[in-house]
Amino acid sequence: MPQKTLIVLVGPTGVGKTETSLVLAETLHAPIINADSRQIYKGMGIGTAAPTPEEQARVEHHFVQFLNPGEYYSAAQFELDVMARLETLFESHDYVLLSGGSMMYIDAVCKGIDDIPTVDAETRKMMLERYEAEGLERLCSELRVLDPEYYQVVDLKNPKRVIHALEICYMTGKTYTSFRTNTRKERPFRIVKIGLKREREILYDRINRRVMQMLEMGLEQEVRSLMPYRNTNALNTVGYKEMFAYFDGAMTLEQAADKIRQNSRIYSRKQMTWFKRDEEIKWFEPGQMSEIMNCIEKSAV
Repeated sequence: MPQKTLIVLVGPTGVGKTETSLVLAETLHAPIINADSRQIYKGMGIGTAAPTPEEQARVEHHFVQFLNPGEYYSAAQFELDVMARLETLFESHDYVLLSGGSMMYIDAVCKGIDDIPTVDAETRKMMLERYEAEGLERLCSELRVLDPEYYQVVDLKNPKRVIHALEICYMTGKTYTSFRTNTRKERPFRIVKIGLKREREILYDRINRRVMQMLEMGLEQEVRSLMPYRNTNALNTVGYKEMFAYFDGAMTLEQAADKIRQNSRIYSRKQMTWFKRDEEIKWFEPGQMSEIMNCIEKSAV
């Protein structure tokens, strides 16, 4: 009996993961688990380039637009939910495809995430109120005192990371660092990692054209419909932040579009920097389907 296999398809934004994942899934008769931390939210289909209803009709998808933007969700919760879903899916499939560009979500499933305590609602509410009242810089200064080790490595411009670390400090009386052991968890299935890449000029052109396409599809109307959620973490992302700045009069629509293109290109570079550290990933151009299939088949031997 062949060992159950999780095919992990990664790559930067705009590289062509969606179409490649569909072809792979159809070839392998495999369902797709979405690993994009923004495509999990309802009402954000255009700005996140989520699989369309037509694409979802081609292949069974999981974890696509199943949460409201205001709902809290984390990579740790994603790990738990996906591991439970995989147990069910592998009962009827030899292959399951995990596809996306959210680095933390991918690593959570492949390697596991540290067993960090779940933050209670009272602490979460308190920290969010402090963030809104005092600002990120004040919280960063506090983190420097409470957990100087994590302060040195965390992205200090990412409020979600800073707030979460402080939540743990307050709730447990211990540093966030003390819970980060980075111990890799064993998985009861084989993992094959496929990375998609393109020449930088081609990738950037695809990103630029995709932003124009999003605007033509109604990005502005989509973002306006999400105004009640603008201060949530789900909307603190490329494509939405820039449109909110346009609504506030801080820039023109043309300037917002340029900023979305620029920030998408920057994000694609961050993704590639992260993924290139993973030596388990085998890299291909999106059109190399036969080579990708050969790689999967060889790993199954």
